[in-house]
Amino acid sequence: MTVLSVNLNKVAALRNTRGGGNPDVLQAARTVLSAGAQGITVHPRPDQRHIQPHDVYQLAELLRNDHPGIEFNIEGNPNAPANDGGYPGFDALIEAARPAQATLVPDSDDQLTSDHGFDLTGDNTALIERMERYQALGARVSLFMDPDLEQIELARSIGADRIELYTGPFADAVKAHGVDSPEAKASYERYRSATAHAMEIGLGVNAGHDLDLINLPLFSRISGIDEVSIGHALICDALYRGLHEAVIAYLAALRPAP
Repeated sequence: MTVLSVNLNKVAALRNTRGGGNPDVLQAARTVLSAGAQGITVHPRPDQRHIQPHDVYQLAELLRNDHPGIEFNIEGNPNAPANDGGYPGFDALIEAARPAQATLVPDSDDQLTSDHGFDLTGDNTALIERMERYQALGARVSLFMDPDLEQIELARSIGADRIELYTGPFADAVKAHGVDSPEAKASYERYRSATAHAMEIGLGVNAGHDLDLINLPLFSRISGIDEVSIGHALICDALYRGLHEAVIAYLAALRPAP
């Protein structure tokens, strides 16, 4: 069964436009969990444009104390160091929060959003060291990857536990051509093949980026996806539906009719 992890970045981004504590990231977490979400995702960036270090620590405490069965997933660039603005570095966040999963992405510090997977054809020594460090802290390590079979094999060879498939191209195909179009179906097949291959070589598979209520019912037909992480689209829908109801709608989209 594919589980839903809700990314709370955009809740923090709205809060940060005015300062203070409204909307409350912790209350948003409680709401999505009460609606049935099985995980919480955050992607704290060095510029702290949305999720900030204190959010990470407070969410970790909330889940540890009140929701021990809920997965905490922290995304980020493992090479991001501490800076003078208060970002403690990705390593320090993982060490302090001890998430169930660390999803590593190859983002630059000023990147608007994650838009490509790792290229693992070069020297991966530093990445392997970071992965082993996070695994020693109790985190499952997932690498953000394109649906490229060769790259997926490299992810397995360097010790990843899972991959997270970057689904932006699939979402783009659906948006441009329609969910029933040949282009959308061809993109779907690429992700289905990538998932099957990853499973064959022993990798778990997550997915995320621009999945929404239109494209998710098709994507969720792929067998073997462990988890989808959804933030932007779900929070947008929450403006119209309410946060609790939006989560329920996304959970329903994950269980399409045969």
